[in-house]
Amino acid sequence: MNSLNRASLAEGKLKVEASQPSSQKPVRILQIGDGNFLRAFVDWMVDVANGAGLMNGEVTVVQPLDRGIADLMKAQDQLFTVLLRGVQNGQQVQTKRLVSCVKDTLNPYAQWDVMLAAMQDPSLRFVVSNTTEAGIAYVDEAYVDGKCPANFPAKVTALLLARFKAFGGSPESGLVFLPCELIDTNGSKLRSFVLQFAEAWKLPADFVAWVKAHNVFCNTLVDRIVPGFPAAEAEALYAEFGYKDPLMVAAEPFLLWCIEGPAKIAEELPLHKAGIDVVWTDDLQPYRTRKVRILNGAHTASSLASYCAGLDTVREMTEDPVVSKYLDRVMFEEIVPFVPLPDAERKAYAATIMERFANPHIRHELISIALNSVSKWTVRVLPTVKDYAAQHGKAPAGLSFSLAALLNFYRGSFAANGDYVGQRDAGAYPIKDNADILQIMNAAWAGSSDAAKVAATLLADTRLWGEDLTRVPGLAEQTAAALARIQAVGVKTAMGEL
Repeated sequence: MNSLNRASLAEGKLKVEASQPSSQKPVRILQIGDGNFLRAFVDWMVDVANGAGLMNGEVTVVQPLDRGIADLMKAQDQLFTVLLRGVQNGQQVQTKRLVSCVKDTLNPYAQWDVMLAAMQDPSLRFVVSNTTEAGIAYVDEAYVDGKCPANFPAKVTALLLARFKAFGGSPESGLVFLPCELIDTNGSKLRSFVLQFAEAWKLPADFVAWVKAHNVFCNTLVDRIVPGFPAAEAEALYAEFGYKDPLMVAAEPFLLWCIEGPAKIAEELPLHKAGIDVVWTDDLQPYRTRKVRILNGAHTASSLASYCAGLDTVREMTEDPVVSKYLDRVMFEEIVPFVPLPDAERKAYAATIMERFANPHIRHELISIALNSVSKWTVRVLPTVKDYAAQHGKAPAGLSFSLAALLNFYRGSFAANGDYVGQRDAGAYPIKDNADILQIMNAAWAGSSDAAKVAATLLADTRLWGEDLTRVPGLAEQTAAALARIQAVGVKTAMGEL
């Protein structure tokens, strides 16, 4: 079996579509985020555009945490495979591409000096990121010269300061930020937090003026289901490919990247010219509402309940008679009617989403969707709940059940190693979220096993949701009732009773 490295690629030993890497390509993109999504989304697009001769640029990938894949990436010369499988326009699609556009992968906590040097590259123009919905937030942190900040906007501020000093605040040294975190006005929020850190750190007024005048923070929306490494099929795929790739990423063919920003910037990042669905627009909101509420909202509303009901993947949700009926109900009766688009358009998009959920080639693990579910439910589901309640006088039963399922999923305990774990019939499972959120959930469940009391306590806690959810008509009552039924008869039976 061939080794996965650039020498094997150059010698033609790797039988896979790829763009030949070149040491002459400048680094145009700094990517803060080394996860499956950005590698199968941004890096794949850049690689396709490079291969089509429409772009001449590479990417430096930066770990957002002190643990990441930098060592693995270096071990295989920054190469990895993106495997696309599914149905697109009614046709079965399966392609694989060896992405070769990553120049280097850095751990900024160990290589902060290298990170600062990267910011002084005059070829650098774009910064993309994906630090989850919780990443773009202001967390008070002191500036320490020579040390990598922990908070993401703080990192950006420190990096911009280094670039400002290196180029004397020249207009052409400004950068374009394309955050891929799934929060509303992600670019605007990132900009506001950068300016907040600049004020807190008492940075020079001319630096602040440069950030405001010459750096562009675009609001963006991303859409591609990326389940990640296909572990169950890995050995068979290695045999088929003729090389091993522990960083392989499986994804669906569907892709959409909407960017709210100046049209002239699109010519500097000509991904759309490579036949990739990248949309530059002056109004992102209709695209965002459709995607976040229908695709992500349905994911979040059903994944935790389905997982605790014994299912493991999104596809299994579409095949299970009870869960699929629940999914169909929340999708077409509770979510779709409150998406502000023509009825035919929103229903057609929802039908496409259901087809994507049932993709037989993608094993999208429900436990991976469960990451940071509190912030996800707040962003993706709560707006629909409030719109429904405003029209009908009370919250919808299906989405109230999803909140009860979330509270049930977060019923856990801390292990000796500090991990927070829950229990379902199939055994223990990890619960991953902000440390403060886990403490709040644990305290509520440890203080009482009464569903009504737990629901009332947690729904009223503004630290979780940003507001008191007991004020949403009918939400607390229906959530408490659903949680009680889940405790009494199990998730699957309680779901069926809806």
